[in-house]
Amino acid sequence: MTKNIMIVGVGGQGTLLASRILGNTVINEGYDVKVSEVHGMSQRGGSVVTYVKYGEKVFSPIVDRGEADVILAFELLEAYRALPYLKKGGKIIINNQQIDPMPVITGAATYPENIGDKISALCDTTIVDALSLAKEAGNIKAVNVVLIGVMAKSTDIPYEKWIETIKTTVPEKFLEVNLKAFDLGYNI
Repeated sequence: MTKNIMIVGVGGQGTLLASRILGNTVINEGYDVKVSEVHGMSQRGGSVVTYVKYGEKVFSPIVDRGEADVILAFELLEAYRALPYLKKGGKIIINNQQIDPMPVITGAATYPENIGDKISALCDTTIVDALSLAKEAGNIKAVNVVLIGVMAKSTDIPYEKWIETIKTTVPEKFLEVNLKAFDLGYNI
């Protein structure tokens, strides 16, 4: 059975590292994996979407509307935008952080209110203050690994396998912070 995971966020939040950790972990578990990265204006704070599909045999990396088993959202508005991709019975894990898009910054639009509540009313939702946990781990940029930890807890992949992958994927100078961030997310 193929698992479809969609990772959404804003440029600079570490969605690509999160997809590498996830992809490498499931490869190490013997799954066929396909990863596709879709960049918006990622260097200017725009949307970034990564699809990770794994299973016995995977032919395409793209996750279509209504197919995502899990959506890992690094920002509230990006979670809301990705919601049509979640399948019935799927789960969305959301960092409760708000990052204003350009139309909000320029005053052309307002940031929608109560996004987390609206999403929670529609599907299985876990909302995490990943930014605070990343600060606790020692670096606000570790939000991505906090969220991977939250997601990892609900998989059948053993904790030790995730740790092994983080050790081989994250640069040595950031390893301690990221291991702590993963643990904080995993044990939430």
